Amino acid sequence: MTEIVIRDATTADIPALHQLIESAYRGEASRAGWTTEADLLAGQRTDPEDLASILADPAQAMLSAWRGGDLLGCILIADRGEGTGYFGMLSVSPTLQGGGLGRRLVETAHAALRDRFGARQVRISVFPQRETLIAWYRRLGYEPTGDTLPFPYGDPRFGLPLRDDLHFIVMERPLA
Repeated sequence: MTEIVIRDATTADIPALHQLIESAYRGEASRAGWTTEADLLAGQRTDPEDLASILADPAQAMLSAWRGGDLLGCILIADRGEGTGYFGMLSVSPTLQGGGLGRRLVETAHAALRDRFGARQVRISVFPQRETLIAWYRRLGYEPTGDTLPFPYGDPRFGLPLRDDLHFIVMERPLA
């Protein structure tokens, strides 16, 4: 079996990134995995223009996991300043979830945030309704900060809410 290679995504990867992210978060395909948001949101998770903007920003990057020519996973990393990094859009092909690739992508993101941006801590934001995902992040050393962020209701670029109680909790962990 071909080894999985994690590398920075490029603009040529945008179509594959877009398809993977949508399949991991939205619609019936996402239900094959355990990280679906299909019961919380309909519509899109991102779009090619948003991905191009991320790739063009020197304070952000998308790390992508490939086996041969197949994209298996990705994760957004960003510099939030003052020693704080952020990751989001952690996506693993729904049929491959639970096999360790997500953890490997998070570990790679931690190293990249430290090395590229000098991050000493990492923040993430998660829907509080995603209890299984929050428990997974806790096992990776993340703890809730007590802070919350609003969901951008009215902006369909982030999805079409299926509930009126959406917001994010902020979790954080130090980097060694």
